[in-house]
Amino acid sequence: MLDAVVVGAGPNGLTAAVELARRGFSVAVFEARSTVGGGARTQELTLPGFRHDPCSAAHPLGINSPAFRGMPLDRYGLEWLQPPLPMAHPFPDGTAAVLSRSVAETAASFGPRDAGAYRRLIEPFLPKWDTLLQDFMSLPMSSLPRDPVTLARFGLAGLPPSTWLMRRFRDDRARALFAGLVAHVIAPLDGIVTGGVGMVFALAAHARGWPLARGGSQSISDALAAYLKDLGGSVHTDYEVKRLDDLPPARAYVFDTSPTALARIAGLGRAYEGYRYGASVFKIDYALDGPVPWTAEEPQTAGTVQIGPGSKDIGAALRAASREGRAPDAPFLITVQPSVVDPSRAPAGKHVFWAYGHVPNGWRGDLTDAIERQLERFAPGFRDRVLARATAGPPELAAHNANYVGGDIACGAASGLQLLLRPKLSLFPYATPHPAVFICSSATPPGPGVHGMSGHNAAKAVWRMLRSSP
Repeated sequence: MLDAVVVGAGPNGLTAAVELARRGFSVAVFEARSTVGGGARTQELTLPGFRHDPCSAAHPLGINSPAFRGMPLDRYGLEWLQPPLPMAHPFPDGTAAVLSRSVAETAASFGPRDAGAYRRLIEPFLPKWDTLLQDFMSLPMSSLPRDPVTLARFGLAGLPPSTWLMRRFRDDRARALFAGLVAHVIAPLDGIVTGGVGMVFALAAHARGWPLARGGSQSISDALAAYLKDLGGSVHTDYEVKRLDDLPPARAYVFDTSPTALARIAGLGRAYEGYRYGASVFKIDYALDGPVPWTAEEPQTAGTVQIGPGSKDIGAALRAASREGRAPDAPFLITVQPSVVDPSRAPAGKHVFWAYGHVPNGWRGDLTDAIERQLERFAPGFRDRVLARATAGPPELAAHNANYVGGDIACGAASGLQLLLRPKLSLFPYATPHPAVFICSSATPPGPGVHGMSGHNAAKAVWRMLRSSP
């Protein structure tokens, strides 16, 4: 009998398996797909030699993750590449605000009226960032805060909606960039804790940047799997699990799946019927004949580029997808250009690029024209550089990764109390009604992102149970 079986080989499932194997437990991982990775995969989606990330690409939370930083993943091929600028946010007048490694440079890009406000918001937390992030990403109740005073101060600033926090800024340059940061978790701007979401992304950039993994996001998953195997664990791909009886006997079962799939496989009935799935995205991966022809200078060297003229435009696009059940006419776009820093991702002189806009859960339309109209506003001539494109709406995203129910890449609506208390109201969110079954996907705290902390936190609950049981 194994000590633990993990279902799903995404970053959280692999992290949970590694944490258990490091403590001497016997572990096996079972993955339905032919490769590990979940939301951290790399594939040739368009043309030969163009390597795309179907989901995640830039990793501010990955390089800052306490779980990943505690593992020797560099020995297994993971190398973080830092673009000259972590992120840029261009405006229609040809200028741009930036999220730079430097707080001063970032503040200066907002203009003199908001530079001081930004520095006063961010600088007090930066010296204590590592401890703050550990506390923030370990809540709730997986461990006691190491610095409760700093965490409380962060909570006072970050618990209110981002719309409140943005009142600190007098001009819309700062408000637009900050609104874009919140949109990375597909959260309406007026939801609780959204101010904290924006602050975490900003602090992550100042602390360690927004890097990409050399060769693509698959490198993260491959490094985790290789480390697990060296620790004695095993990984089984092409193994679809439909019920617990499909798995070998084990003392614990850990699911890196959606709550819906967990309830179905483990026979938990209506245990998670109140869990809400959120808006989806429409994503396009591009093979380009040259770099994106940005009008502004700053996006030309940025790994990530946010496309939304103003904070009101971003808020309206998120409301349309999340609350009004329609695709926005002018979508807010998150774009990543990996080959700015990693030429191995495309043939010489060519580039890979992706962009997505928000759409309702389960939406079946085509947002290609709306996305490219937005891109042309800030990069005239973009369409002329397109060699090939691969589009993925909610149905395609759900087919690619079963955790994306209705195309929800966050594995659950990141709004209201569910942003903090997921998958249900509980002090022990990784436990389930079955005493030997646990959940470790991004449906659990701290939520979406390639950081492995949901798996790390769940592993703590599992090994406490394993040590206490005969």
